[in-house]
Amino acid sequence: MLSRASLQARQSVRTVAQLTRFKTPKQIHNEPVKNFGPKDTKDWDLLRTSLMKFRSSSLEVPLVIDGQRVYYNENGSRAYFSQTNPANHEQVLANVTQATKDDIFKAIQSAKDSKQKWMNLPFYDRAAVFLKAADLIDTKYRYDMLAATMLGQGKNVFQAEIDCITELSDFFRFNVKYATELYEQQPAESSPGVWNQAEYRPLEGFTYAVTPFNFTAIAGNLVGAPVLMGNTVVWKPSQTAALSNYLLLTVLEEAGLPNGVVNFVPGNAVEVTEHVLNDKDFSALHFTGSTSVFKQLYGKIQQGVVNDLYKDYPRIVGETGGKNYHLVHVSANIPHAVLSTLRGAFEYQGQKCSAASRLYLPQSKSQEFLETLVGTLQQHQVLPTNTSASSLNGGDLHGFMGPVIHEQSFDKLASFIEEAKNDPELEIIQGGQYDKSKGWFVAPTIVKTANPNHKFMSTEFFGPILTVCEYPDAEYSQICELIDNTSSYGLTGSVFAKDREAIVEASEKLRYSAGNFYINDKCTGAVVGQQWFGGGRMSGTNDKSGSGNILNRFVTIRNIKENFYELTDFKYPSNYE
Repeated sequence: MLSRASLQARQSVRTVAQLTRFKTPKQIHNEPVKNFGPKDTKDWDLLRTSLMKFRSSSLEVPLVIDGQRVYYNENGSRAYFSQTNPANHEQVLANVTQATKDDIFKAIQSAKDSKQKWMNLPFYDRAAVFLKAADLIDTKYRYDMLAATMLGQGKNVFQAEIDCITELSDFFRFNVKYATELYEQQPAESSPGVWNQAEYRPLEGFTYAVTPFNFTAIAGNLVGAPVLMGNTVVWKPSQTAALSNYLLLTVLEEAGLPNGVVNFVPGNAVEVTEHVLNDKDFSALHFTGSTSVFKQLYGKIQQGVVNDLYKDYPRIVGETGGKNYHLVHVSANIPHAVLSTLRGAFEYQGQKCSAASRLYLPQSKSQEFLETLVGTLQQHQVLPTNTSASSLNGGDLHGFMGPVIHEQSFDKLASFIEEAKNDPELEIIQGGQYDKSKGWFVAPTIVKTANPNHKFMSTEFFGPILTVCEYPDAEYSQICELIDNTSSYGLTGSVFAKDREAIVEASEKLRYSAGNFYINDKCTGAVVGQQWFGGGRMSGTNDKSGSGNILNRFVTIRNIKENFYELTDFKYPSNYE
């Protein structure tokens, strides 16, 4: 009979052995984006049907703990949060159950109890869940996912399509590809009589996923990446994305995700986090959100390590904010740079961590650039009107921009705009309007300053406000150095130039200013498998979602050496005279 140690050793190599029996799909490609053009009538009809379904009544969103639905109750012992349509804040899309202290403890225990069974499930079975989920998202649930994301998170159809459909399914499929490649990485050498192996174990405890409102796909990856590698998760979704996130969970369940592997606990972020981080089996934080919150969590985890709270050093994987730049050189194609900037700054109302927020223009090209940019914005209806015949409860179905996510965001942005109106160092050259009578609408706003060190050049707005500063043509080298030192962030940035020497100089001097650097392209729109996404400095841990690098953060490697030869002497040859 095999000893327990022998059984564990056999178990440890099972994942690698399975890969020789079952092969995951070799050819994985990015999911094509549906255009939703004027001729795509079938797609529009299916989308309108889903939109009507979600706006006709409010959905009751429960907690999901060990596969069991838990709903709020009328006596108030378990409350709810009303997620509203940001384009029409009187419309309640979902009543989201809020976790109590006992619920949080149960979710943590469920993640622990489910761990052993899930981690021992063969990799190809775990992979099958995500491959099937990707297909369900692209087909059966495509229009429901779009509708939930559009209505709940204020996206137009294109922004929703590239988020909750293509990027989300890309994450699931490419993660399977990357995990397969990771498991296949084994020690290069085994000497005679020895077999060396590497086991990619999941982390010993559970993972805490804290997901943002602005990308359904990010929520899917923050949960999906650790789960694919055999971990279990306590998931705290954003209150303002609970509708699409809950729908995503039901898709994963339909794809075969077992009970307890993912525990869905919307609720008070401070309370949920406090109980999770105080558990000795907490092993990893997977976070996307504000820089200030991430710093607080980082500090709490470090304190837990100092106080010997945890079994090991928890992994901290986070992506936070940015003060992303577009740098235009005198040799740039100005019309192209203008349109790229318009998209980079104002798509999805600037609510992307990668959105362009500061713009540097050479003096000789500044007037041409700004006249074209302002003229384009004025020529086209960018801010939706509440009286539009094509509006959908306050949001234009075909519009380029929509509402910001909630009243707190609206008030913060309105405050910045009012500050700009009263600051002698700032000039609003476009926009400056805002209206919350029906939805949280803020017009695309361009602010000009002659002070490159003004706080508007370093403060993250997370909204449709772009600050522009001119520089003398001959001081391109100096402006590169200034850009590098202006902001504490290091997420994305772009240079626009035809002059190759200018491109090389910017690339070198701005090496650490952006984890994603773009040449003659806008600073948003990273595609899974193509542009690995993440930033350094105060923008996060730069673990690169959309690549295989991030999966390494959710495994802990054990090296196994098996010897086939038996010793006949304890001495080495050098021990003999």
